[in-house]
Amino acid sequence: MPLLTLSSDIGNQDYLVGAVKAKLLQINSGFTFIDISHSVPPFNYPQAAYICRSAFANFPDFTYHLILINLFETKPDHLLLAFHNNQYFLCADNGLLTMILETKPELVIGVPLDKNVIRNTLHCADIMGQTVNKLVNGESIKNIGIPDVSYIEKNALRPLLGQTWIEGQIIFIDNFENVIVNITREQFEQQRKGRSFKIIFKRDEVIDRISESYADAYEGEKLALFNSAGYLEIAINKGNAAGLFGLKGYSEKTSKISNIMQTRLFYETVRIFFE
Repeated sequence: MPLLTLSSDIGNQDYLVGAVKAKLLQINSGFTFIDISHSVPPFNYPQAAYICRSAFANFPDFTYHLILINLFETKPDHLLLAFHNNQYFLCADNGLLTMILETKPELVIGVPLDKNVIRNTLHCADIMGQTVNKLVNGESIKNIGIPDVSYIEKNALRPLLGQTWIEGQIIFIDNFENVIVNITREQFEQQRKGRSFKIIFKRDEVIDRISESYADAYEGEKLALFNSAGYLEIAINKGNAAGLFGLKGYSEKTSKISNIMQTRLFYETVRIFFE
């Protein structure tokens, strides 16, 4: 059965996620869905790219990734169908694709939207589902739409590098208020070159070692580790790391991070100095 992932910024508060799945099942009742997230913060490309990239890396070959994020940055007349590293991606032509892949995709096709239909989220989902169904039924990807279509490219948010330092930006705060920084383990080790280091962030907080798990620190103690996606994470064992940055908005009553906090993340930095 075809495996489809669903990522969106439409939330779970209303009918739309269910309606999207229903629309897709009308096209092919054999579709199998895995939800990545429907709470991707709107208009925040670095966070959207991090969430999608980190999830997509774990899927088997020939999975179909339907990305319904910021579909209407401009008035669309087509969607993008990309094939890269044995994975299919369907999304809007808004620059997010190259941010997720961190490179140009191997193949990109433009999939036209119906000019005689209101171009809303359900129509985009319908076009994506029909496209997947054609591929499942053996139609060549090059026959589905406009080959070698031009598309918007945006660069992934990358850390700044110096001889003795690396500076990253906070790209996400998770449900436990652990802070995720756009520095991968590979980037860290390449820049470190075996040297000792100090991770320094707001309020002159310092961490000078990498932990393997939260349990490596005493309860209430800050720590740094590389998370399951390979990105630097700053946390407090059974505590609130985001609070160290003076960010406002997390509410235990709602058990989620406010939109105010998420939109401010882009402007916060973490620096690592090597000695």
